[in-house]
Amino acid sequence: MDTIKIGVAGLGRLGLIHAHNIAGMKGVELTAVSNLDNTVNQQTKEKYDISYTYTAYEDMIQNEELDAVCIVTPSGFHPDHIYKALRKNLHVFCEKPIGLDINEVRNMIPVIEQSNKVFHLGFMRRYDADYMYAKDMIDRGDIGEISIIRSYGLDPIEGLDSFVKYAAKNTSGGIFSDMSIHDIDIIRWYTGSEIKQVWAMGNNKAAPSLSELNEVDIGTATMKLENGAIAFVAAGRTANHGYHVETEVIGTEGMLRIAATPDKNKVTVFDNNGVIRPTSQNFAERFRESYVKEIEEFVRCIRNNDKPEVNAWDGLRSTEVAAACQTSLEEERLVEIQYER
Repeated sequence: MDTIKIGVAGLGRLGLIHAHNIAGMKGVELTAVSNLDNTVNQQTKEKYDISYTYTAYEDMIQNEELDAVCIVTPSGFHPDHIYKALRKNLHVFCEKPIGLDINEVRNMIPVIEQSNKVFHLGFMRRYDADYMYAKDMIDRGDIGEISIIRSYGLDPIEGLDSFVKYAAKNTSGGIFSDMSIHDIDIIRWYTGSEIKQVWAMGNNKAAPSLSELNEVDIGTATMKLENGAIAFVAAGRTANHGYHVETEVIGTEGMLRIAATPDKNKVTVFDNNGVIRPTSQNFAERFRESYVKEIEEFVRCIRNNDKPEVNAWDGLRSTEVAAACQTSLEEERLVEIQYER
């Protein structure tokens, strides 16, 4: 296989990032895009000299030139879009989450496992240099056995109004599926253990109207893992200082923090406002290289007939935990998670 031809489904913020990264890779061609807004399709086509554009995903995957698809459509469509792509013998990269309906995701697992095509799920933090460095330390036993993990994901408040409008017409799956899914994956990845209990809470101090939409602008969850470790996650859409992703791991022989402050770079400004460190303003900026690396890994697996580390089970387990958090939030109770093994 000389040039791997990929079609991108969905041209929202993240879809455009993936399209840009794919278009710039050697040995890879951004051959097609599908998106409901044809104006965006044409703009993307002209920018990257794309051969084909579609307003329907089902039409795009009929294109026999394609080797793979990158699915960045709304989360609820992911299981159906994965299934249809695999049935067309296409390799699949799918953004998180793998889906919103747990039964749909469970039914998708055998289809993925029985396919001879590569399936890669977009948990980009696993490809971030800082998170990978910390993972190596943990695996070497540098901080002993993990006792507690604290992980935050806070979006800039400037995007809150846009989310309120989105939530009025669409379902995000709740803040834990939409945002904390990355923290949940990191907790599972770092500990090698499943989460068995969750207690979640949230509120809408910044956007009270979200209460009518069964959404929150801040959500937290305390978790107990099967190996006895404890985790705490917080997700929000109200960070005034920028995009804030932070993780702390406390072990029996030490502790580590990843991005304790959301620094944009190594510049420090000293002026009449005091001492200031510029901060990252969005996920595309903070995880720019991670998004490239995960697609590079996807392409490598296609070429080498290999399996990526991130698999469908990771997607299912993280979705199950996120759903349990949502249930706990809505019903105001401790939720025990029962996994189908």
